[in-house]
Amino acid sequence: MTARRASRPRSRAVHRLVVLVAVAGVLAGCGADDMTTLAPDGGRSVTTTTETGTDPTDVEGWPSPGRDLSNSRAATDSSISSSTIGRLAEAWRVAIPGPGAYGNASSTPLVVGDAVIVQDLSSTVRSIDLVTGEVRWTRQYDEFSIGPNGPAVGDGLVFAVKGSDDVVALDLDSGAEVWTRRLTATETDGLDIQPQTHDGLVYVSTVPISVSGQYTGGDRGVLYALDTSDGSVRWSFDTVKGDDLWGNPEVNSGGGAWFTPAIDSDTGTIYWGVANPAPFPGTAEFPNGSSRPGPNLYTDSVVALDAATGELRWYHQAIEHDIFDRDLIHTLVVEDDRIEGGKVVVATGKLGRILGLDPETGELRWDVAIGMHSNDDLEALDGPTTVMPGTFGGVLTPPAAADGVVYAATLNAPSELTPDEPHYIGSQLGLYPGTMVAVDAADGTVLWSVEIDGDPLGGATVVGDLVLTGTQEGLLIAFDRETGAEVWREQAPGGLNGWPAVVDDTILWPIGSADPPALVAYRLDA
Repeated sequence: MTARRASRPRSRAVHRLVVLVAVAGVLAGCGADDMTTLAPDGGRSVTTTTETGTDPTDVEGWPSPGRDLSNSRAATDSSISSSTIGRLAEAWRVAIPGPGAYGNASSTPLVVGDAVIVQDLSSTVRSIDLVTGEVRWTRQYDEFSIGPNGPAVGDGLVFAVKGSDDVVALDLDSGAEVWTRRLTATETDGLDIQPQTHDGLVYVSTVPISVSGQYTGGDRGVLYALDTSDGSVRWSFDTVKGDDLWGNPEVNSGGGAWFTPAIDSDTGTIYWGVANPAPFPGTAEFPNGSSRPGPNLYTDSVVALDAATGELRWYHQAIEHDIFDRDLIHTLVVEDDRIEGGKVVVATGKLGRILGLDPETGELRWDVAIGMHSNDDLEALDGPTTVMPGTFGGVLTPPAAADGVVYAATLNAPSELTPDEPHYIGSQLGLYPGTMVAVDAADGTVLWSVEIDGDPLGGATVVGDLVLTGTQEGLLIAFDRETGAEVWREQAPGGLNGWPAVVDDTILWPIGSADPPALVAYRLDA
């Protein structure tokens, strides 16, 4: 609902993190020689001169979680197309065994040269030969992650989140651990994100959820930029505005980012989608989020920061005082000659809407609802109410963009919510078909919308003249980008909660609910 430029007096503001830990001494400053200290310099921003690192877009393949820094998830140059996709066959399969509520894979693999880097929800990282499927090295952690997670690559290193607390850097060639940095400030906040790298920095975020707790009072999500060489904190940004957690730190929590931010390397701006406030919908003492009156900034917002310093340039809040878990979690930078100024920042998430924002000011250009909606415009509940999208609905997994069009797979999953009870995990999957939509990034016009047979937890990926998704039920589906007509479907060896990478004639898809879970390479004429 609101877009705001950062005021100039805040240009060198220090973003504070309320740290709630019982053990004295863990907040000592993290030096380069201290690779396992628990918190960065009391949680305050640290800004130093950034040395140039390897830009993932300089490497061929699929070197960034969204393929490029803009998060396009588009391989328009692939030899896979509507005329060739019928020739796809399994080329190899590598087991990635482990447990998970929705399978053991919730991310995208990366491809750097002839190496495929993949992480599972046991935090284990593997390097696999792209051509043969031979496992070159494995860094075994066996530390459960709620997800999403996954690798990032830069400066000859692989970066990943280990369990709920640590960011690790591994040697790209050998898998040897180079450094570890703990970022969580309490026992109950966590790290659940596939990082992004750019210009010598690796970007991650904490969230108020971990294997030890969920939305514990006082937990707040913080965005971090770490030095790729040693893991030291270069800057941090608190996604909860103010120190008092909207008036009640004993009850309230929220913010943080779950998915990889988009970066405009031309302007040096990083765009983060920020998650929801809590408790939601409310508690017996504080129904309908009354423990946190007001807009609960910066939740359900896009925050645009200087990628080098963490300085706030602007924010746009999509929903003020969210009581339905409306995470605005995905961001893209879409370029096209038809778009005003040549670019638009696109944001979407569990709210089941797609927003187009001015990249320089954050002003709203357009806003379109997609998928099925019911009662999600209510500002308060007066009893048990079915709301759709539910707390596990909307655009839960990453969208894609190509040629000025945004593609998003939507879960039409409702939740029954009451005003005085928290409802933190899950919606009713399997009740309604999902939806794939194509939206014109210039003005928000819905170009087409089609039903998906199942719950599309496989994101959206542009491949040639197609857009792909996959379902929790195990279907791989390809639609014609121009018309939305279904061109191809394939039964995967299990259900999906991960999204693929594409390199020329090969699609690398994590099939997290197979037996055992596996990374499967589909290749033309394999």
